[in-house]
Amino acid sequence: MPAFSLMVQGTTSDAGKSTLVTALCRLFARRGIQVAPFKPQNMALNSAVTQDGNEIGRAQAVQAYAAGLEPHVDMNPILLKPNTDVGAQVIIQGKAVGNMDAVGYHEYKSIAKVAALDSYYRLADQYQAVLIEGAGSPAEINLRARDIANMGFAESIDCPVIIIADIDKGGVFAHLVGTLELLSPSEQDRVIGFVINRFRGDISLLQSGLDWLEERTGKPVIGVLPYLKGFHLESEDAVAHSPVKSDTNTKLNVVIPVMPRTSNHTDWDALRLHPDVQVTLVKANQAIPPADLVILPGSKSVQSDLAFLRQEGWEAYLNTHLRYGGKVMGICGGFQMLGETLLDPYGLENQHANTQAKGFGFIPMTTVLEKEKQLKQRQGYLQIEANQAQLTGYEIHSGVSSFSSDTNFRHFANLKNGENNENSEKEGYISEDGRIIGTYLHGIFDHPDALQALLHWAGVDQAAAFDYDQYRDAEINRLADSAEQHINIDALIEQCKAFQKAT
Repeated sequence: MPAFSLMVQGTTSDAGKSTLVTALCRLFARRGIQVAPFKPQNMALNSAVTQDGNEIGRAQAVQAYAAGLEPHVDMNPILLKPNTDVGAQVIIQGKAVGNMDAVGYHEYKSIAKVAALDSYYRLADQYQAVLIEGAGSPAEINLRARDIANMGFAESIDCPVIIIADIDKGGVFAHLVGTLELLSPSEQDRVIGFVINRFRGDISLLQSGLDWLEERTGKPVIGVLPYLKGFHLESEDAVAHSPVKSDTNTKLNVVIPVMPRTSNHTDWDALRLHPDVQVTLVKANQAIPPADLVILPGSKSVQSDLAFLRQEGWEAYLNTHLRYGGKVMGICGGFQMLGETLLDPYGLENQHANTQAKGFGFIPMTTVLEKEKQLKQRQGYLQIEANQAQLTGYEIHSGVSSFSSDTNFRHFANLKNGENNENSEKEGYISEDGRIIGTYLHGIFDHPDALQALLHWAGVDQAAAFDYDQYRDAEINRLADSAEQHINIDALIEQCKAFQKAT
């Protein structure tokens, strides 16, 4: 067993659970503690692929990075990827087991819990500490039965809990008191304190409220974390907004549609953070602005998202955009949409089998969704320029695409299969005129060489150098430094150890 475990739960979604666990992972690692992140159940369309070809939530991959670890499937044994308003693909320990509606998954939770506990205890045997992230709120009364995401899991492994609330949302004291009040006595007993997140202003003006909260609940306020201006951490689920930059700093305008089932939206994080690029996200019922480059992102339900794009006028927009010399990139599901035909013979993304949809027709390609999902980390070189730029990325898709036999095109990437390029694999598509790119690779803008090459292809002659990995590491350090300043980390560690001993 580890020296201790600690679970971070939130009063709401987006309260700061992921960011606090990330900060603590970095701070514990700085102290020489072998720490692993863990989230028993995650619902998100933003996922990552581990080295051994398993799928986990993006937040746990970032937390592993903060802890100095390679992401592992045991860090997020249950991942739910919504593909309709009432259903989701259920992924257990990295592999999809099928689609379930909410009622079906509720019945399945007892089986899923076994997998969650199995993964937790494996981590507990390997690491000195396990930092656990809850999901949503522990006070959702309708979800309390068979809970494996919050207090139900904490009770099963008997660990202490911190509750975090976002003061920026308003009503922070009501959130904290109300959440605690709705817990059972045994659950209340394992709450060792509160953290208030994203505070702005003079802390002295908050002190009377903190004193009242501690007197009212009998629980200490462990820390008040300040609002970090311009802070970036890869989003677990919600699509992050892009900063609006002045025209003088913008050399490339990128437009991306936000679809109902957009997945892996961190694909464009490096673009929206790049000083030379303005990324505009277009949601439903919004006018589509002019662009130099349009990116069609990944999707968990390609046929329905394709229908959404048609309804929003994207088909006519793309035709005009290309006719006037614009460029288009399709990533994963977006790549499939650019083809001629999409087939779902097994009903993997639809309620009925043998569904078929007509693509936009810009690439002479047919895509068939197969039962076996492709999950791979990839590396290689781009094929868009003579000086082959290094590329890293990952694949998450069920679609298998084939081109018409008379198609004249170049491949997007030359991927390594092994230690050298002798057994390389061609991937993706570049149109004969060079204006359309399609690829199954996610994360293609993250490598600085690939980013520079792709910006040059899109029309930026001399783009500023930008290393996304360095930027992310600096932001994690900024987050950890802030948490170190406003939370007594050593006291928190001792408090967790004391809880473990007492139980």
